[in-house]
Amino acid sequence: MPLFDLPLDDLRSYRPAVPSPDDFDEFWKATLAAPGPLSPVFTPVDAGLPLVDVFDVTFAGFGGHPIRSWLLLPAGTAEPVPCVVQYLGYGRGRGEPYPWLTWPAAGHATLVMDSRGQGSASAEHAGATPDPHGATHGMLTHGILDPATYYYRRLYTDAVRAVDAARAHPAVDPDRVLVAGVSQGGGVALAVAGLRSDLAGALIDVPFLCHFRRAVELVDTEPYAEITRFCAANRHQVERVFATLSYFDGLAFAARATARALFSVGLMDQVCPPSTVYAAFNAYAGPAEITVHPFNGHEGGAATRLRDQIAWATS
Repeated sequence: MPLFDLPLDDLRSYRPAVPSPDDFDEFWKATLAAPGPLSPVFTPVDAGLPLVDVFDVTFAGFGGHPIRSWLLLPAGTAEPVPCVVQYLGYGRGRGEPYPWLTWPAAGHATLVMDSRGQGSASAEHAGATPDPHGATHGMLTHGILDPATYYYRRLYTDAVRAVDAARAHPAVDPDRVLVAGVSQGGGVALAVAGLRSDLAGALIDVPFLCHFRRAVELVDTEPYAEITRFCAANRHQVERVFATLSYFDGLAFAARATARALFSVGLMDQVCPPSTVYAAFNAYAGPAEITVHPFNGHEGGAATRLRDQIAWATS
């Protein structure tokens, strides 16, 4: 796939206006103010992994709704260990615990948050958390005409509370919790970094949910094409759509984030265009680095990124 976005030198200086409504902070303060009544429940699971302790976790997300997760720990942990809270790509659920062994093998805990309503059509990445508000597909436009009803208000709130759920386990060091994700997961990790000031770091790979308007005007790939189709069918609601999205744009969260961060970008990425990633990276208020993959698309660094991430997380 050829290069199609701005040249790299222009990407490095690309700083569009941050789409932040006047009541952005009040909106998120009010959204996060009402904690759910359900304390995290950690149920041990015999996964046949003698070197890893596995727990099926349930915690209260948005509206007090039960959110499922996996927590994996190095077996027999004597002292609290760092924890990486992982968020998932679009359409994926938490699946089985076996794909999530990298961080426990590196001596970290990891909490893998299920994405409400997602994963229902995936055999490999099945979900275990319904969305009581009815979202089962088309999450990118579900409730998009009002920030109060938009799907990502619920998902971002779940993600913020997943950090508290991880900290509730006695084997997790509460001062060394990082957030991480790829694509949608990267966008969610960025949002959490902007909504919390108490993270040890953020690993943000090829993030989705950034610079919405440029993304939908530049590419016709899924999932951004969901917004394009919605706007095409709802011609008189276009500005209302983007007004809602301004409450959920990664650029606004980046401008509020303080934890150190490691981004990645693929310069041939036609799912999350490089300029949308660089817009978030350049807006990031905390100390941040970015790994550039010049000849890669949305796969970015794939598994090769993990060596660098492990070194970065332990530095």
